[in-house]
Amino acid sequence: MKTQPSHRKSGFTLVELLVVIAIIAVLAGAGFAAGNSAIQKARKTTALASAIAIESAVNNFYTEYGTMPKDNMTNDTKVDTKDTALLNVLLGSETSSSPMNTRAVKFLSVKEGKRVGTAGTGGLIYNNSTVTGLYDPWGGPYFVMLDGNYDEVLTGVTTGQTGAVAKTLNGRRVAVWSEGADAKTKKSAADDVTTW
Repeated sequence: MKTQPSHRKSGFTLVELLVVIAIIAVLAGAGFAAGNSAIQKARKTTALASAIAIESAVNNFYTEYGTMPKDNMTNDTKVDTKDTALLNVLLGSETSSSPMNTRAVKFLSVKEGKRVGTAGTGGLIYNNSTVTGLYDPWGGPYFVMLDGNYDEVLTGVTTGQTGAVAKTLNGRRVAVWSEGADAKTKKSAADDVTTW
């Protein structure tokens, strides 16, 4: 007796198709996680470069003029980069009647950022030709602690709002930091950017 060979239709079974879809989903999820990690690392690197540029600008201003680029300081003073007076001094674009940067030297050179509402992200923000602030890649300002009593000891450096411990930094005229993507610093925040 002759048996007829069974013929299987070509194509995938439902189980094979579901296995392939599951594998693609796992690989895509891993790719998105790696991509997001790379983007955050790039933002952190950009923020560190800007923070170092601010610190260098303040130190260069001090070397040029023998004073800090902020008026009326008697103690260590914390400012942020929404302080346009500080930025204009460092950019050499003061408009006051008694400028601190009398030679209009451009000490600070950072890229222009993107305007977002009334603030911005990723660099200097302008309104027409007027500087309105300098923002990190996450949209927060940089914080700057200036040695107002000129003893090269910065006391009370607090890098955050919640649970941060005040530090004393010896041998420094300036310290700059960003609170990172979460916009706050805890005792061990991995996303914070500091110059010390």
